[in-house]
Amino acid sequence: MCGRYILREVTRAERYFGIERLAWQFSASYNIAPTDEVPVVRLGKDGVREGIMMRWGLIPFFARGEPPTYSTINATIEKLETAPAWRGPWERGRRCIIPANGFYEWHLEPDGRKQPYLIELADQPLFGFAGLWDGSRRDDGTVVRSCTIVTLPANALLREIHNTGANPYRMPAILRGEDHSAWLAGTAAQAKGLLVAYPNDLMHAYRVSARVNTPKNNDAQLIERLETPAGT
Repeated sequence: MCGRYILREVTRAERYFGIERLAWQFSASYNIAPTDEVPVVRLGKDGVREGIMMRWGLIPFFARGEPPTYSTINATIEKLETAPAWRGPWERGRRCIIPANGFYEWHLEPDGRKQPYLIELADQPLFGFAGLWDGSRRDDGTVVRSCTIVTLPANALLREIHNTGANPYRMPAILRGEDHSAWLAGTAAQAKGLLVAYPNDLMHAYRVSARVNTPKNNDAQLIERLETPAGT
């Protein structure tokens, strides 16, 4: 799964993802959490790549703007075509890219503590999660736009780290830079083919402070490396 991530290079993201129509306002964040308004890249109706803000945690179109009682921050690859929340956006090609510089996962230690790790990419300091988006109209006529991050079975590195929670041994789907256009504008079959575990030899991870456990903590100290205890 992916339940917390960082984005500190907002201006660079505008250039890197080739955004032609910019409609997001966002400051660097070191602790992006579910229900936050986050920057998202999608194709507009005219085919122009645009950057807009969306709620993280998808609200399906049929929910009348009300968040479901179940978690929708992650869409599992195994149920993209079948689960009610994901099937509609997938069939309508509502795919998006969610920019990030890194993400956090937690490891259950032998003593029962949950140790957070920051995971970054060696070949893409700035990258994009594969996501889906949807719009849901409230009774008052306003539309809530929201998104979710696609997840899949973890690679070897993430299997070692992410061993806790309701869905252990998972990881977010991370797009290669050359695959952005195909994810946004390709066929469903082409897009599905891009959803593979990112190579673990192109990722690195290190221990960070448990301060990240609290979403209100949001500063650069969260991504400082903790020394690994001897013998581990």
